[in-house]
Amino acid sequence: MPFLIVAVVLVGLLCLLDLVLTLGVLRRLREHTAELERLAGTSTLMPYDPRVLVGRTLPQDVAGARLVGFFDVGCDTCHERAPQFAARAKGQSALAVVSGAADEAADLVEVVGGVASVVTGEDALRIVQALDIHAFPTFLRADQDGRVVAADTDLTDLVAMAPAR
Repeated sequence: MPFLIVAVVLVGLLCLLDLVLTLGVLRRLREHTAELERLAGTSTLMPYDPRVLVGRTLPQDVAGARLVGFFDVGCDTCHERAPQFAARAKGQSALAVVSGAADEAADLVEVVGGVASVVTGEDALRIVQALDIHAFPTFLRADQDGRVVAADTDLTDLVAMAPAR
């Protein structure tokens, strides 16, 4: 009989400990939920406008390009606009910066590689960070000094803003 009493007391203590821990977890969940709701109400994403790049100077190793396209392997729109970029890049100094894993970038490199110099891997990441590119695809038109004269996410609008010279 004493073993039964000890067992019941231990089970009771375990249940009490479980109840205390569960109440602690619920309290923390309420705090986190309140914090997430507070953050969700105040944080809004500002739309990215690539025209903020106008006037900036391209990095030295990119400065020779007159038309620059930034593509990302995970971007469906990039795959759609790559042929348009390739068509516009014919006959001019163009550079395609493809960010993402090299094996995944093969499709984009194949489309734009015949008409533009292509940068992938770590070099692409460095250029994207240097120019602070936040949206893909982004297209830039630069003057002979490497200064960005037009930038947009739509190549048609870019050509209309600053025709090639």
